[in-house]
Amino acid sequence: MEDYLVKALCYEGSIRAYAVCATNTISEAQKRHDTWSSSTAALGRTMVGALLLGATLKGEDKLTVKVQGNGPAGGIVVDSDGSGNTKGYIKNPHVSLTLNESGKIDVRGAVGTEGIFTVIKDLGLKETFSGQTPIVSGEIGEDFTYFMAVSEQIPSAIGLSVLVDTDESVKAAGGFMIQVMPGADEKTIDFIEQRLQEVPMISRLIDEGESPEGILERLLGKDEIEILEKMPVQFKCNCSKEKFGTAIIAVGLDEINAMIEEDHGAEAVCQFCGNKYQYSEDDLIELRDEAIKNTREN
Repeated sequence: MEDYLVKALCYEGSIRAYAVCATNTISEAQKRHDTWSSSTAALGRTMVGALLLGATLKGEDKLTVKVQGNGPAGGIVVDSDGSGNTKGYIKNPHVSLTLNESGKIDVRGAVGTEGIFTVIKDLGLKETFSGQTPIVSGEIGEDFTYFMAVSEQIPSAIGLSVLVDTDESVKAAGGFMIQVMPGADEKTIDFIEQRLQEVPMISRLIDEGESPEGILERLLGKDEIEILEKMPVQFKCNCSKEKFGTAIIAVGLDEINAMIEEDHGAEAVCQFCGNKYQYSEDDLIELRDEAIKNTREN
């Protein structure tokens, strides 16, 4: 199934809903970072959550989600935007814990139950907007839900799910976000809460061929959904040799000289996607000349 996200209004606009299939997107991240099951699920859930939050932004606007827990997986950093693009990395990709009491991947054990959950929004203005909440669960979905309630003050139900196969590959990934708007009917909220209790694991549904639209129908009732938009989502990194060159210039002349004289070149590796960029001595001399020029101009 192709990866895409749907946005919907439900119950005469009193409920906003989003659902996404992101199997190929999370699979790409798993391959690039060689993540093991617990790390795959933790990173994947964070990426799915970031895609759902990103869908509330305009196309060029972007956000960063940071999950800094006390578990063995270490920090998770994910970028997303309003156009369905995401990228991310986890500090320790090689965490594979035994299954939890429910027979599921132990994401809480990998992430930890203490730490900070941060969302930084770049809306194209001079300053970014940042919100922080404590990690309340480590399961990621509950942490997104808590953040939305406390920092954004939007009551939400967020479900994030990644199904990892025995060979560490991603079988299915996706999720949903349901937001309650002011004036929502209590009967409607009770109905949705009941459906949330009954719905199977989202990644299982996706693995069986369920669509994002079908997921929303299961959660909200078929007759109450008005699909507003269908948007493709994908793993996409905007790194480049030029961008890393700018970063090399910023480290200063002493560092650049050391790269030229001692190492006779340099390699830059993107944390988000793993792409590698090689810089020859001649490349570095050009960057040094640019650094000298910048110093004189300033």
